Amino acid sequence: MTDFSQPTRRRFLGTAAAGVGALAGIGVSGNALSATGRITDKVRLTWGLSGLNLVAKERGEFEKLLAKDGIKVEWLGPFPNHAPTLQAVTGGSADFSFGGSTTPALAAIIAGSPLVFTQFVVYEPRTTAIIAKDDSGINKIEDLAGKSVAVNRSGLGEFLLVAALEKHKVDRSTVKFIYLNPPDAAPALASGKVDAWAMWSPGVDIAKLEYKAHDIFLEGRDLDFQIDYTSYLTTRKFATDNPALVRAVNDAFRAEGKWISENSRDAEYIAQTAGKYSDQVRDQFIALNRQYRHFAANDWQFVANLQKATDWLVARKVLPEPVKVTDHLAEV
Repeated sequence: MTDFSQPTRRRFLGTAAAGVGALAGIGVSGNALSATGRITDKVRLTWGLSGLNLVAKERGEFEKLLAKDGIKVEWLGPFPNHAPTLQAVTGGSADFSFGGSTTPALAAIIAGSPLVFTQFVVYEPRTTAIIAKDDSGINKIEDLAGKSVAVNRSGLGEFLLVAALEKHKVDRSTVKFIYLNPPDAAPALASGKVDAWAMWSPGVDIAKLEYKAHDIFLEGRDLDFQIDYTSYLTTRKFATDNPALVRAVNDAFRAEGKWISENSRDAEYIAQTAGKYSDQVRDQFIALNRQYRHFAANDWQFVANLQKATDWLVARKVLPEPVKVTDHLAEV
């Protein structure tokens, strides 16, 4: 297994579907679909130290489910956040991104990556937060004026900070955005090189305990509407060549999300073992009893909500230019 990030406990703080029927059993060359709706029997999936993919990898039932369809799973990771998994998929070393933020996915698409969304996930409650150390003197968003905040570029961190500043009428130009990925942002907060950090679970929860920090803006409590969603992506070519495989992977992740929703305590023990965080953090997560809901790429109401969020991000220059979400959906 390749280790992409070498994290430590401290540093980790439609038409294609119709084509299946049209081409089934017909011997054609090139990128045409096989009779099974796939041209490979192996799928390379990325994972990180939290979330649904981690539990799927550790529990092993995901692989057994796909094996029933003759599909072998190869896990690649751990990755620190969504953007590097998108790069791996675009570069051809992985087949699916690991179920991360829609915002960096849209940024990658705008930059030219030939990616399409295969499905979306909403988990609740959401605990992404902007935090500051207890001795920083920062207790509310207004206190960030003149301060520096670590965020991941075009990701959850950046959009949450933008939304928080706007809601509290703090001029963005008075706050210094420091673009860091989680493995670098955690020690920057600990050492005082940045004054605050916008981060998701479990990193934000670990940091609050280890660095004696507190929330000043919590996504699930303070954000007026959901702007970012969990998403899976593959290349357009992979989805076109392997619609049956994409459907099987989607179904396996849905089954895993259902199991986690019904067995949150067991899931949190699995995540803790891999993430190596404290019992206190684990028990906080158990108390949340997170629930997972999955949405297909052709769920048009969901896509409309994502488009609304995308337009919001473009208007605030978190995303550099407009993008039409419906142009980047897998047709499986």
